[in-house]
Amino acid sequence: VRLAESGGGLVQTGDSLRLSCAASGGAANAMGWFRQAPGKEREFVAAITQTGGLTAYSDSVKGRFTISRHGALMYLQMFGLKPEDTAVYYCASGWYNGIYLKTTTEAYDYWGQGTQVTVSS
Repeated sequence: VRLAESGGGLVQTGDSLRLSCAASGGAANAMGWFRQAPGKEREFVAAITQTGGLTAYSDSVKGRFTISRHGALMYLQMFGLKPEDTAVYYCASGWYNGIYLKTTTEAYDYWGQGTQVTVSS
């Protein structure tokens, strides 16, 4: 499975941005977004099942970010961006266990190269 993110950039506080992830070479029934800020560990942002019927969000982005999926494409629509959202955002694919979406990096097998999001104050 190959994953490629796009859509990152430099924005101002309060702006919106949409990230995209294109998957090829296989299918996974769960996909997610993670982010990593300088000097910090990679953290969970959002995840979605293959059908889009179940989603999960971290508390820090709930209500501001929306994850969606359309075929081999996955999106992260970000509203109300804050400086603390500044990070490299990674797309990942994994497997849904049929009960809940996992939020740890260990649960995802394939990763993209990441796209930088910088929010200026």
